[in-house]
Amino acid sequence: MKIAREGYPLISVAAALTVLAFVLGGNPAGFVLVVVTLGITAFFRDPDRVIPAGEGLIVSPADGRVVSVVSLEPDSNSATTATRISIFLSPLDVHINRVPVTGNVEDVTYQRGKFMAAYKDEASSRNEQNAVKLADDRGRRLQVVQVAGVVARRIVSRVYPGQRVQRGERFGLIMFGSRTDTYLPGDCKIEVAEGQRVKGGETILARFV
Repeated sequence: MKIAREGYPLISVAAALTVLAFVLGGNPAGFVLVVVTLGITAFFRDPDRVIPAGEGLIVSPADGRVVSVVSLEPDSNSATTATRISIFLSPLDVHINRVPVTGNVEDVTYQRGKFMAAYKDEASSRNEQNAVKLADDRGRRLQVVQVAGVVARRIVSRVYPGQRVQRGERFGLIMFGSRTDTYLPGDCKIEVAEGQRVKGGETILARFV
């Protein structure tokens, strides 16, 4: 099992404290720290995925549960309707984010905000977040937004404007419980429903039509 590189410092500290606890004779604390170390290691796991092939497919950017699929009206940022698919990631889910489509990164925008519970609808607009705008090879645009939650305090994004990316490629993570929103053109065919479990890079969220 691969481990995300951002996890190694935290895993190392937890492991060192575990060893120190046993050396000093604190067996109860040592056993607790063993569990903590294993938990942190599991959080940063980075499994390989089988990326589906096919024209117009949009894969899930994250593991977790679909908490909402809503249609949005045009606003100052868009002249057309859009569909937002929100995925809630619990601390037990894989937290690696993946690129939904092959194409180019057009923009990356970080926004400070609150740390409300990530499953709440208002978290999409009020929480700390990082938005990645993408365009596929036919110029069809979508946006993936990494949203921090109550426990999450660090959003990691490894992509930059102008970068070429591939469907299912790893592009970042959110530490310790979070949410990922995908904004799609309103005419996409949605392939998931509220309450459904999805896997990043593997589950088909929608299709361009």
